[in-house]
Amino acid sequence: MEDRSVLTQVVPEPDLTLRHGARADQVADAWPGDARAARRPLAVLVHGGFWRPDYDRTHARAMGGALRAAGWTVVSIEYRRTPGAPDLAVHDVAAALAAVPAALASAPAPHNGSTVVLGHSAGGHLALWSAAAQPAPALVGTIALAPVADLELAHRLRLDGDAVAAFLGGPPQHRPELDPVLLPTPATPVVIVHGGQDEVVPAKLSDGYARAHPATRLVPVPDAGHFALIDPLSAAWPVVVQALASFDG
Repeated sequence: MEDRSVLTQVVPEPDLTLRHGARADQVADAWPGDARAARRPLAVLVHGGFWRPDYDRTHARAMGGALRAAGWTVVSIEYRRTPGAPDLAVHDVAAALAAVPAALASAPAPHNGSTVVLGHSAGGHLALWSAAAQPAPALVGTIALAPVADLELAHRLRLDGDAVAAFLGGPPQHRPELDPVLLPTPATPVVIVHGGQDEVVPAKLSDGYARAHPATRLVPVPDAGHFALIDPLSAAWPVVVQALASFDG
């Protein structure tokens, strides 16, 4: 059984809340880093939850606080999660990635001016989509954690009760421009970390993405499940921190 305890961990509130639009879900949590963060990229988190409205950025706060403690300035973006309206989600992700660095300019949030995007699960899908289709300004790399990297395969596997069809409003063949495995290879490096014991998003989705995009660095974590990759208390967490450290400016 998957360990989902990270979803209910009691964690501190973020230091700042930023806006990247007027709608309720167009916000972001922020954790300004210390002096170490000033020479490193801004780390932007894109949370998962199979694009469903029941899951928001609050379950990524343990990850945000832990990455700040490791010496990074961190922002966790929210986006609209409306079944059958995927364009709202991708619009908000692209808008947030474009707006957040400027929103931090007036806050004590040091970073070196570049960006690393980390996405988990459905957030990994959105991070990979963005890297290929609408990269963040000054993007230096993307880290996808257990991503839904292949929408067609995820649809065939009927992950999370046909989550792909619910998100897209139909089969993925109707929206190939949203499927990372079919998009051009991103211009900046991609690292995928995937647990070998993942029962939510099978590792073969990442394997297929890496075959389609051979420049991808695939980091398997044999004993890890789906949620271990966002849990700072898990044995897999140091692998995630090391992946981010590979983009240390």
